[in-house]
Amino acid sequence: MMLLAMLWILFYLLRTVRCPCAVPYRDAHAGPIWLRGGLVLFGICTLIMDIFKTGYYSSFFECQSAIKILHPVIQAVFVIIQTYFLWVSAKDCVHVHLNLTRCGLMFTLTTNLAIWMAAVVDESVHQSHSYSSSHSNASHAHLASDQRAGNPVGGDSCLCSTAVCQIFQQGYFYLYPFNIEYSLFASTMLYVMWKNVGRFLASAPGHSHTPSPLSLFRDTFFAGPVLGLLLFVVGLAVFIIYEVEVSGGGGRTRQALVIYYSFNIVCLGLTTLVSLSGSIIYRFDRRAMDHHKNPTRTLDVALLMGAALGQYAISYYSIVAVVAGTPQDLLAGLDLTHALLMIAQHTFQNIFIIESLHRGPPGAEPHSAPTKEPCQNLTFTNLDAFHTLPACPPTPRLVSPSPADQREAVAIISAPRSQWRRRCLRDISLFLLLCNVILWIMPAFGARPHFSNTVEVDFYGYSLWAAIVNICLPFGIFYRMHAVSSLLEVYVLS
Repeated sequence: MMLLAMLWILFYLLRTVRCPCAVPYRDAHAGPIWLRGGLVLFGICTLIMDIFKTGYYSSFFECQSAIKILHPVIQAVFVIIQTYFLWVSAKDCVHVHLNLTRCGLMFTLTTNLAIWMAAVVDESVHQSHSYSSSHSNASHAHLASDQRAGNPVGGDSCLCSTAVCQIFQQGYFYLYPFNIEYSLFASTMLYVMWKNVGRFLASAPGHSHTPSPLSLFRDTFFAGPVLGLLLFVVGLAVFIIYEVEVSGGGGRTRQALVIYYSFNIVCLGLTTLVSLSGSIIYRFDRRAMDHHKNPTRTLDVALLMGAALGQYAISYYSIVAVVAGTPQDLLAGLDLTHALLMIAQHTFQNIFIIESLHRGPPGAEPHSAPTKEPCQNLTFTNLDAFHTLPACPPTPRLVSPSPADQREAVAIISAPRSQWRRRCLRDISLFLLLCNVILWIMPAFGARPHFSNTVEVDFYGYSLWAAIVNICLPFGIFYRMHAVSSLLEVYVLS
């Protein structure tokens, strides 16, 4: 599949180079910089993983089939070609060979989903072997090692016994989550390209919400950025403590889990309350709602709702395991609270972001333009010259103020309130942005309390629970990154 996908990508690139008229339009909203930057970052990590994987299998190549050694090499070439293709063509709206282009994009998307599923299966198998090795005797661990190497028992020459081989093995298993995220990013961008095939865009570019550098950090109370930075720093410290202590075993593992869950409960609780506060503030916002058709905004909303389902699933299964399982202790209570707050935080944050994205930009309040009062007591003979004259000043009248004057007076009086709401919304957006960054860093770089806490493992069994987490958690990581991008746009719109 990867070879066929690479051939189609090369065909697409050559066609667009030789025939620029094939792409008459480019969608300015498609392929934002954060999505392309994340694709490049995870692509680099995937390349490193493929290097480690090739080195690992080459350590005992006499026991491996040639296809097993060539697979990471082919995948590395595929990642390089696809990353370049998506970087330069993510905004294309193709208007030639429509059916062929749609089929090629969908085939490439399917290839990425297949790579994602293969990575999920490999990581689940590795975690199951690691769990079995740590909870069994030495002979069972020896058998698991032989099975991982793909050899019958007794083949000592095929064991990963050297230090370099073990570094390669641990390295590429550690980088599996980045490969999974790369496949999700690539699938998202390919789906956007597929939607844009044959699409016509208006010649006049739409309004942009890109902020100027001078106004990016203006008009805030600084409470949101300061509290968000504080939680970010504390979260980094908690993450380091967790990674150091969780592998200690016994009381150290329990202490690390208590610290990890306590921080996440505080962070999720604050973000839930702040998101709810932002939604309440929008009840008093006078800005007009933007009901224009916007495919990019529609896709953003769909990605937020769809990616949240992964964390919803993990939280649901955790709640079932804690409620139905025994015994009930401190870790079970923390796990239950964490799962409930995770569902609440995703729900209220999605409501806040979606409502924010449908608000008009600053200054979108409807206002009526002042009308020119016709000149009075003016004698003229040249009609064209009369139309070039400026409007005459209004004649003073002893009458009651007009409805337009009343609206203007109300707008002047309510301006400070509107400014206060804008500052609150900016603080809320920055606070949620920083919290989502630290909540992304923890699982993206290896924090797995789902396996260190044995409540779910004892209830579902390790293999089933590992499959649930490895399938759903990448969507949760993707949700955090997409939420950061959406919150940045919310901050600008506020």
